[in-house]
Amino acid sequence: MGIDLSIIWFTIIIFAILMYIVMDGFDLGIGLIFPFIKDPVERDMMVNTVAPVWDGNETWLILGGAALFGAFPLAYAVIADALSIPITLMLFGLIFRGVAFEFRFKATEHHRPFWDKAFIGGSFLATFMQGISVGTILKGIQVTGRVFTGDVMGWLSPFPLFCGVGLVLAYALLGSSWLIMKTQHALHDKMSQLTKPLTIALLIVIAIISIWTPLAHNAISERWFTRPNLYWFLPVPVLVVMCGLGILKAVKRRADYAPFLLTLGLIFLGFTGLGISLWPNIIPPSISIWQAASPPQSQGFMLVGGLLIIPVILTYTFWSYYVFRGKISEDEGYH
Repeated sequence: MGIDLSIIWFTIIIFAILMYIVMDGFDLGIGLIFPFIKDPVERDMMVNTVAPVWDGNETWLILGGAALFGAFPLAYAVIADALSIPITLMLFGLIFRGVAFEFRFKATEHHRPFWDKAFIGGSFLATFMQGISVGTILKGIQVTGRVFTGDVMGWLSPFPLFCGVGLVLAYALLGSSWLIMKTQHALHDKMSQLTKPLTIALLIVIAIISIWTPLAHNAISERWFTRPNLYWFLPVPVLVVMCGLGILKAVKRRADYAPFLLTLGLIFLGFTGLGISLWPNIIPPSISIWQAASPPQSQGFMLVGGLLIIPVILTYTFWSYYVFRGKISEDEGYH
């Protein structure tokens, strides 16, 4: 029995997406919670917590997209057609946010409010479109043969839009819990106060999506509620509630690291549930990873490069976060 390269590449893509969600999630989340902080000094501190590392976080998005293109070209083509508008808007949001991130430090006091608004708007647009894209894929994409035949505006439906709201809340919670870990004094207290309602709101959204998904999709319902899968899924909602309550308790006792780590656990559980719901389809409801895969020769050739580059990315990512570990103060800056 040979090695199934399709499963290996699917695992690599899932890992890259999860790394992107975790690492760029709190980065985007800082932009989402910018409107709650009016003090320019505190805003500078918020941005300075990610200034040394933010541009490297999107490496994982590039890796995931390139791997999808090479390993599953049919899936890449269908997703590019079905989600051309939200993906384009997401890229505009990421670009505009990146420009605003750099320009706000160099702008005059008169122009800085404009770049702050651009930072907020770009962060929201990128996050909301990512959530819509995930919701559209989970809802299912109509494919005839090997061609997308659905509605290019199908992403403008209630379930994907609600998933967009859910991801905005998830990234905002990542951002606030990250700032609890990285800041101190007044800003730390403000983030602790903000984390409480964000946690409760995200738990409510997760509950609604967890009910909505099986009701709207029979295939997912059968996968969730048939044995032995049911026994594997039962601990998930319990763990989600435990993580949520853990965040609230950690914030109450003024913990520094626990809120962020528990938020990562909450995101991981949600992402894992999404992956299990779709497996083995890469384009639900009918295209599996094997149907969408490129020839084994192509996947094998790519795997050589992937096994070389992924450890390098992991190493410099770990090193950059290690170098800039710890809390920051008002007089620290990286621009």
